[in-house]
Amino acid sequence: MKVYKFGGASVNSAERISNVAAILERFSDEDLVIVISAMGKTTNALEKVVQAFYTERKDEALQLFEEIKRQHLTTAKYLLVTHYLACEARLRDFFTEVEWMLHDAPVREFDYYYDQVVSVGELLSTCIVSFYLSERGIPNKWVDVRDIFRTDDNFRDANIDWTFTQQQVSRQIVPLVQQKQWVITQGFIGATDENESTTLGREGSDYSAALLANMLQAESLTIWKDVASIMSADPRQIPDALPIHSLSYNEVIEMAYYGAQVIHPKTIKPLQNKNIPLYVKCFLDADLPGTVISDAISKDLPPIIVIKDNQVMMELKTKDFSFVGDAHAYQLYQWFNEHSLRPTLTQNGAISLTFAFDNWEEKISRFSSAAAEVFDVHITPGLTLTTIRHYNETALKQYIHQKEILVKQQTQRNIRVLHH
Repeated sequence: MKVYKFGGASVNSAERISNVAAILERFSDEDLVIVISAMGKTTNALEKVVQAFYTERKDEALQLFEEIKRQHLTTAKYLLVTHYLACEARLRDFFTEVEWMLHDAPVREFDYYYDQVVSVGELLSTCIVSFYLSERGIPNKWVDVRDIFRTDDNFRDANIDWTFTQQQVSRQIVPLVQQKQWVITQGFIGATDENESTTLGREGSDYSAALLANMLQAESLTIWKDVASIMSADPRQIPDALPIHSLSYNEVIEMAYYGAQVIHPKTIKPLQNKNIPLYVKCFLDADLPGTVISDAISKDLPPIIVIKDNQVMMELKTKDFSFVGDAHAYQLYQWFNEHSLRPTLTQNGAISLTFAFDNWEEKISRFSSAAAEVFDVHITPGLTLTTIRHYNETALKQYIHQKEILVKQQTQRNIRVLHH
């Protein structure tokens, strides 16, 4: 059997959902588990609902959520005839899950509410797709992945309980596949043992699909995107980015580590552990070759460029002018774990340490307060981190030489600069 994952852009309108169904009909003889993200910009819209709710603008939160409801009901109405009423009833159950909470006042941390609200996006999209496939005569079974993926309560970046989740996959999903039923389920979300919704980190639906592929011993995982293949850079940032049709697991892990957005950093490990190939295919043209990621060695790769904007640099200097030692490093990494913060760049000096972070304001603020007990802390926001892997002189001239560089790291294969 195979796992297919469709991202938000592939289901962001009635036409796109119809296109997904047409792609799936081409594989009617396959045993498929199909993972689907929230529609289009729904996650961003739901984030605005949480922000309004958490800052006690209840009416605005409800109004913003009303618009999300309207969009999903309109899409369902456009796609469905015989299955519309059943779909609407299911959608309204999900709406109620969010609305009962929006009528309360926030008493827990932001990340908790974020997960309870934002997780509904995947439930809505998969509900509509499942009913639409049924309407087209494609038998399928909708599964709430929150009954499958058990996580801890590290909201917004939850960790999977592998043992429990594997048991649920074996009990609930394997029998459906054996009965030749297609399974439609969600990416990105899970639940704690108290049935509180959690999310697995932004873009975590790729990771969800990889976990399912691993636990189902799948033949392959295919991620359907709006790009022809993996590219040497984000074409929105670098228009002359080149297609790459074959990559090794190691190469993709390196790209993901440096912040390339095409594959989620955690996605490769569950696949590599069981040697499951990952195909990246284009839902706009299913005949394009795409990219295959496997244990084959990558050869003749072009410079791979990753640009991360909105970076925050934090410089830490010891207050007593003492050398930075193991005790300092141990303490800092304890704080990173406590505040769920991961540096995108690290540089050590004799009496100082420099880190770059994605701009998680709340987490950085808490971390810097803790660090200020031991270090003098200086923060510079609004920076860009540019990484070139397999760099050459042309790439250096084009992307590095003109920058006002604050931190630079260079090896034989990679160059990384933090700059204005």
